[in-house]
Amino acid sequence: MHESDVRRHNQKAWDKQVDRCDRWTTPVDRETIQRARCGDFAIVLTPIKPVPADWFPPLTGLKTLCLASSGGQQAPVLAAAGAEVTVFDNSPSQLGQDRLVADRDGLDITCVEGDMVDLSMFSDQSFDLIFHPCSNSFVPKVLPVWRECHRVLRSGGVLLAGFTNPMRFLFDDERKENGNLEVRYPLPYSDLDHLDEVHIQEAIDAEKPLEFGHTLEDQIGGQLRAGLMLTGFYEDRFPKTDNDPLSDFLDTFIATRAVKR
Repeated sequence: MHESDVRRHNQKAWDKQVDRCDRWTTPVDRETIQRARCGDFAIVLTPIKPVPADWFPPLTGLKTLCLASSGGQQAPVLAAAGAEVTVFDNSPSQLGQDRLVADRDGLDITCVEGDMVDLSMFSDQSFDLIFHPCSNSFVPKVLPVWRECHRVLRSGGVLLAGFTNPMRFLFDDERKENGNLEVRYPLPYSDLDHLDEVHIQEAIDAEKPLEFGHTLEDQIGGQLRAGLMLTGFYEDRFPKTDNDPLSDFLDTFIATRAVKR
């Protein structure tokens, strides 16, 4: 499957997630927006832990790109807190959730559809802040994402990113769901390389997103090679209510704060 085919499939799959009311597609409520207008807000890059308040620059008038971050959650909150927000995503239905909140609560949000590896519609040094939650596991290559982030950030601009620890992709999914942590796949991981044709077709038929497990060398080292300087780091895991066997033992998600030098 070509990368453009992956993009089209994952676009439809995330549109379907909106229909299924997936938790990452459910818009925030009016009360959350009202609190954000008063400077009281908390948003996530990873499943549970809020981004530390001191990771954010002053938000008033801050040109902000919510990258692959639609769904009516982070972008409206940042807009309500005073940022000048553009949300960029592959899924029209996910972008529709941001428009819904913007219309409902009188927020000014620019919504743009596109692929996170190609930000060519934005000129160099367009943004002061990029907010990029756990989403680059849905593209085959992550290094272009970091290069584009560096390009569109202004000098001194901040990239807040969340991503999956690739060790999650070592295990057979069906056995993992039953608590049997059986190592099966090498890293880096790709659904296209490590699932047989029957399972890939099942994912396509079920309209589930195809995933890719990028190495830490590409996730963290890739930011450094792009010219960014890491200034913050924390780890996170799924909540206990998710009954995720790996989360009983360790954190499997990472958040980083990086600055363009």
